[in-house]
Amino acid sequence: MAISEVIKYEGDNSTFIWKHPAEDFNTTSQLIVHESQEAIFFANGQALDVFEAGRHTLETENIPLLRGLINIPTGGVSPFHAEVYFINKVQQMSIKWGTDSRVMYIDPVYNFPLSVGANGEMSLSVENGKKLLLKLVGTESYLSQEKLVSYFRAFLMTRVKTYIANIIKEKNINIFELDGRLTEFSEDLKKLLTNDFLDYGINLNKFLVTTISKPEDDQQYQKFKDLYFRQYADVAEAELKKKVGIIEQQQKKEQMIIEAEGIAEKRKKEGYTYQQERGFDVAEEVAKNEGNSGNLTGLGMGLGMMAGTGMAVGGMVNNAVGGALNNTMNQANKNKFCDNCGAELTEGALFCDNCGQKVIEGFGACVHCGYKFEKDSKFCPKCGAKRG
Repeated sequence: MAISEVIKYEGDNSTFIWKHPAEDFNTTSQLIVHESQEAIFFANGQALDVFEAGRHTLETENIPLLRGLINIPTGGVSPFHAEVYFINKVQQMSIKWGTDSRVMYIDPVYNFPLSVGANGEMSLSVENGKKLLLKLVGTESYLSQEKLVSYFRAFLMTRVKTYIANIIKEKNINIFELDGRLTEFSEDLKKLLTNDFLDYGINLNKFLVTTISKPEDDQQYQKFKDLYFRQYADVAEAELKKKVGIIEQQQKKEQMIIEAEGIAEKRKKEGYTYQQERGFDVAEEVAKNEGNSGNLTGLGMGLGMMAGTGMAVGGMVNNAVGGALNNTMNQANKNKFCDNCGAELTEGALFCDNCGQKVIEGFGACVHCGYKFEKDSKFCPKCGAKRG
């Protein structure tokens, strides 16, 4: 085997421990260790020294334990047989893990038998390279991520499965709430597993539960899932309708406010008040009914409401009242008879055009007993005499 003069790391970042293939070195050989590494020097199967980052010359001054094992003169170039292991101390992330079987349990909320699995990722780094090398690697030439995870699989499976079964039972977590507890599960499991890894010189920097796998292929689970979501869908629908109703009421209220503000703005621009506007409405109704003498009572009420409208509606009121009174007087004279001769009076006449008798206002009086008539009639309701 050729005698090496330069010893350096030639592995990759997915490897935790890598053994240099050369085993014969001169006492002046150069050992190069990077910042993220350390090197452990072995001779005759015994770990002698640990070299940190930098460039090192392999000689008895740098390897004092070597002097007692091999007789090498100081400053010589004699070859010796030894081994160098490089420890990659960089934090290696996204290392996959997963349970090898499902955890069987009874859902504590619905008392339904279920099974779940778990998987995720973790980040690892070497805390004590010498401990890791001596306790786990031994004489193998390298330690990869995959091989390291396989060594710790038993720890992972035991801790994860037991934890999931216990936490679900203790906290009454139903299967549909598990995804909301992933952060809690991750933090708890990291605490449980940290010492297991440290015992072998490994730091468990992060431990993440990313998925709780459910028995989606189980027909019984699918039926249970449908019932669960249907129950909560009904509740959600009722809540949604309630919220929609509140929103619609709020929108109507806002629309009424907008309309009221628009009307107020219109009054302000056109120069009249709410009271005057109501007066306009009353005047309009009076004008519509000015030919109906039976609405004089309503007219009086309207006039009362219009009392505060002022000059803005004065002309309209005069016209409406005047027209209504004229129609009333005309109606009073229509179809009247002379109390003296009984002849029908001409509409609006002040004297009878048959006998010349003056027309008495209203409905006249009986010429026999003096009773004032309250309506047109052919006989006096008091004495029974025929009118005229």
